[in-house]
Amino acid sequence: MTANIHPSAIIEDGAVIGPDCVIGPFCIVGPEVKLGRGVVLKSHVVVNGDTTIDDETTVFSFAVIGEIPQDLKFGGEKTSLVIGKRNRIREHVTVNTGTAGGGSVTKIGDDCLLMAGCHVAHDAHLGDRVIIVNSTAVAGHVIIEDDVIVGGLCGIHQFVRIGRGAIIGALTMVTNDVIPYALVQGARGKLDGLNLVGLKRRGVDRADITAMRAAFQTLKDGEGAFLDRARRLNEETDSDYVREMVDFILGDSDRSFLTPS
Repeated sequence: MTANIHPSAIIEDGAVIGPDCVIGPFCIVGPEVKLGRGVVLKSHVVVNGDTTIDDETTVFSFAVIGEIPQDLKFGGEKTSLVIGKRNRIREHVTVNTGTAGGGSVTKIGDDCLLMAGCHVAHDAHLGDRVIIVNSTAVAGHVIIEDDVIVGGLCGIHQFVRIGRGAIIGALTMVTNDVIPYALVQGARGKLDGLNLVGLKRRGVDRADITAMRAAFQTLKDGEGAFLDRARRLNEETDSDYVREMVDFILGDSDRSFLTPS
């Protein structure tokens, strides 16, 4: 009863509108949509499908959230989209529901910023505090872990994983997995080092940063194959951050890795 809904908005029967929501002019909210407390839809927002948007998320004008996947294999099966709390989804953003072949759900965590014109495709999973800059396309089945920044006009290839704390420079095409805390840039993404600025901003201890820099050099110049170097690091390091990098490298993936040039 505390929701503020503009008279021109269309709320279809079955939609669940939480308390203190604000739904602006000419918005459309589909019958399976669930909005948490304090969700704000600016004007001309479309939210469709089996979509849940959690508390205090704001969606700006002309965004289309929860439409069917842009996947020719999609046959109308029941799939969903789950968006967390306190996200900011800017103008003209599109986010699709999942597909049966990818787990049937697309997920966005808490406190993310999706800037104008970006796209998050079916079955992608974004962690918390992820920033996707203007006009970037995140393809299907991509996993982006917490605290990642993806620059403007980037393309993230399907099935790619981007580890926690990594940063992707603008105008970069990422076709392989990115280790945690990495810096990637260039037209065809190259692993150019660590996201040292991001690590310092988060207050990571200098000893851990030093250990990560040494680990990066081992991955770059050590003996044996890339996976062999990672396994040796796992045996030698005392740093939790380095172990996180190693666990990511040794985890399951459908892609190969961007390796240090």
